[in-house]
Amino acid sequence: MVSNSTIADLLIPKVEFTPEDLRTRYPSRALPEGAMVTRFAPSPTGFFHIGGLYTALISHKLARQSQGVFFLRIEDTDKKREVEGAADLVIQSLRKYGLIPDEGETGPGLEVGQYGPYRQSARVDIYHTFVYRLLLEEKAYACFATPEELEEIRSQQEKEKIRPGYYGPWAIWRNRSQEEVRDALNAGKPYVIRLKSPGDINQRVLFSDLIRGELELPENDQDIVILKSDGLPTYHAAHVIDDHLMGTTHVLRGDEWVSSVPLHLQLFQAFGWVPPLFGHIAPIQKMDGNSRRKLSKRKDPEASVLYYDEQGYPKEAVIEYLMNLADSGFEEWRTNHLSKSYYDFNLEISRCSRSGALFDAAKLGSISKEVIGSLNAIETYEQGLHWATQYNPALASLMSRDPVYSQNILNIERESEKVRKDITKWSDLEYEIGYFFDDYFFEKSLDPASFQGIENLDDIQRAIQEFIDGYDESDDKDQWFHKLKIIASNHGYAESTKAFKKNPTEFKGHVGDIAKLIRMLLTGRNQSPDLWEIMRVMGKARCAQRLNHLETLVKKGS
Repeated sequence: MVSNSTIADLLIPKVEFTPEDLRTRYPSRALPEGAMVTRFAPSPTGFFHIGGLYTALISHKLARQSQGVFFLRIEDTDKKREVEGAADLVIQSLRKYGLIPDEGETGPGLEVGQYGPYRQSARVDIYHTFVYRLLLEEKAYACFATPEELEEIRSQQEKEKIRPGYYGPWAIWRNRSQEEVRDALNAGKPYVIRLKSPGDINQRVLFSDLIRGELELPENDQDIVILKSDGLPTYHAAHVIDDHLMGTTHVLRGDEWVSSVPLHLQLFQAFGWVPPLFGHIAPIQKMDGNSRRKLSKRKDPEASVLYYDEQGYPKEAVIEYLMNLADSGFEEWRTNHLSKSYYDFNLEISRCSRSGALFDAAKLGSISKEVIGSLNAIETYEQGLHWATQYNPALASLMSRDPVYSQNILNIERESEKVRKDITKWSDLEYEIGYFFDDYFFEKSLDPASFQGIENLDDIQRAIQEFIDGYDESDDKDQWFHKLKIIASNHGYAESTKAFKKNPTEFKGHVGDIAKLIRMLLTGRNQSPDLWEIMRVMGKARCAQRLNHLETLVKKGS
């Protein structure tokens, strides 16, 4: 008779450790009472979803505020779906957004922490150790079912309209003899290792979710695969083993895993371990017509973390926005603590949305404006140039040509009581400041068609020439505007809108008309920051060059 241990040795040869060895290698963590050990455990199978950053933020925040540990584990056992560079993108993004793990990979080839390796593909010997123990205890078994047999099972279940899966009478290798297993091995048949589930679908599992509260689900009775034919574990087995050995106390993950909780609790029980607490986070959603749906990788560019880099949202704005989504109390706290870091806020997991937070681009933009508006001119220049260097090299070239001039541009209305907040994200910079640079202005900003239909051209040209001749960069704003009003009056324009409206037939227009035309000639647009400040930054020579183009523009536009 073939013994159980003989079969286990054949199925998983060269097991070097015992579970007891690994318990010594991964001792219990010595942490303060109440400290949380959380993790972010992405699979490198595609782009980094904003929902992943959202989950990482919550996990990071809970660990830090409880004096615990936040670690990064790369769950890369699905080699068929792994995308090159995806793990590096996660690592870089966490660093960029200030969610640097206490343990795990923190950069290329850099790993910190005593509970590694933190890539699952480097922990295969560990998984084999524990699956081997399950085989010895007859809590797991080898399954040699072929793809054709599994397809036949699925087809028959569908035909009979019964629940699909590998369970009960459909688990065709569950009760095979050791001799049959040995013969299949000798024949070189490929196999997987399955959990021998003790569950009953008619029984219920009760558990308390950190976000959703008390939940009740059917027990798991599926004999799921825990070790694949390539020797790598499935997610179900690997994460249970890792979370136990790494001392995870709180698992925060997407709500698509709620239905798997009975299975995961069953696995913890099979190994004889106490499970962590689970919190299932509802996905970020958006409005699609009159209904809500999850942010889609295929449909929504804002689903990707890279989108926020490309658009140039400051990292602080993205984190602040996600904090608003994570905890319903954050917005009020921020209103009362404008100068504090979000680190000072105490996140309550129970205040996370159960139904899914709604993505609001306008809200993100509002927060981003505040963040950029809080920067001084040098900080604005440095951060804007950093973004432009990567995403808009032409703008970066303009900005870096004369850093002082660029900083002066960005300082317009930045030191006043009403701080300039016209820049929502760094990708707005080209539109907001491009016209200050002559190359850009004459190529892209100045539209001759805007000057069609100008009346009294000779008078206006003379008025503008007098204005620029008398322009003095040392004049304060009141002196500057006083000169403009006198010139306007001398050429038949009212000194105020009020005076013009009172007697419109007596004037050709009002001083605002002259100012509007000067603005158009200097900036190429009807609206801009303060005109007096613009002229001071541009300087008299540049202003004169642009103001002297009126006649040419009128002819081109007509």
